[in-house]
Formats: sequence, structure tokens, C-alpha cells
Amino acid sequence: MVINLSSQHSLVSNWVSELRNTDVQGDRMRFRRNLERLGEIVAYEISKELPWTETEIQTPLGTHNSKLLAEQPVLLTILRAGLPLHQGMLNYFDKADNAFVSAYRKHRSDGSFEISLEYMSSPPLDNRIVIISDPMLATGASLVKTINVVKAEGNPAAIHVVAAIASTIGIEYVHREVGTDVKIWCGDIDDELTAKGYIVPGLGDAGDLAFGAKTQS
Repeated sequence: MVINLSSQHSLVSNWVSELRNTDVQGDRMRFRRNLERLGEIVAYEISKELPWTETEIQTPLGTHNSKLLAEQPVLLTILRAGLPLHQGMLNYFDKADNAFVSAYRKHRSDGSFEISLEYMSSPPLDNRIVIISDPMLATGASLVKTINVVKAEGNPAAIHVVAAIASTIGIEYVHREVGTDVKIWCGDIDDELTAKGYIVPGLGDAGDLAFGAKTQS
């Protein structure tokens, strides 16, 4: 299942438009904050689908039966671009466990690339709900590799994916490779990819816009 949060107008579509806008992108703090705000909204939406339990709590004047999360999710992000989106979700799932993966495009001299995944730090994942954040779901290659590593590390109860912008091609690739039970939450969806695997119109390189330009490896 795929949820496009821009399919109906809300503040999300305003923030995504600022993420795309070259007149706004020069303000790195604003770019990071818009990703963070998007993460907060998606965390709230995902929380509606998580298991809960009813617990009696004591107030100054009596007791109340409150609905609380039955368990905390594991928030996993793909370094480095995913950090602001991850932070937004962590603002809301403030007791969640965290996991980090370094998956990146390793470019070849002919312009093609392969996905290199060299590092993962994670709590136990068996029977846990895992929420993976990556701002750009382009080809889907790095996300599929990350999901496969997650499944190799444990047996999650459910996997959610959060992206600021996803491509139709990338979504189809993810579901073809790892199954449609992975639920994808997007700030918006674009239909086109360039020959080098960048989303059009997209927003550019989210990691560079958030943290500064890098050298290609």
C-alpha cells in the first residue's frame, strides 16, 4: 500500500513545495526543518495504525483509562540524507529504539552505480515494527538492499517506509522485490527518473541540500 500525503491539500504539500523550490533551497536550516516537519506528520499518521493497549493512569483527581502504544517502533534511517526526516519522527516517537544504515550510490566511471551498504547499527528487530526513513525513493535500489538487510538481521512484524518524494518506478521496484506488505508513506510521488536515476521534477540531492555538497565516490 502507498500513501501519498499530497493527494489532498494540507500543510504537507506546502512543505514539499518549499523542499522543491530552488528559491527556498538555499536556506539549509529551512530545508532540514521542512523534512523534519514532514517526519513529524508521518509519525502521527503511522501511529494511528500501531497496536495500542488500554492502561489505567493516576491523575491528581482520580484515574483514567488511557490508550497507549503497546510497544515502541524501531526508527531506521539511511545516512546521511535521512537524518532530518528521522529526527522529525523521533520528535514524536520519542521513546523509540533507533537504527542506522549507510547505504549510498558508488559511482562507476561510465556513469552507472551500485549500492554500497557498509554499516548498520541496530537493536534486535524480531517482531518489531520498523519504520525506515529515506527522503528520496528514486530507483528503490538502496531501499531494497536496506530492507533485505533488515530482514536478514531479524523478522520484523511490519515495515513502513517514509519518503519525502518517491518515484512511481521506485515504488513498483520495491514492491516487486520485497512484497506489497511494505507500506510506503510519501510527501509526494513523481513519475519520471533520469538516465542516472534521479527523480524528475524531484528536488535535487536531499543530502547535499541539507548538509552541503560531497565528493562522489
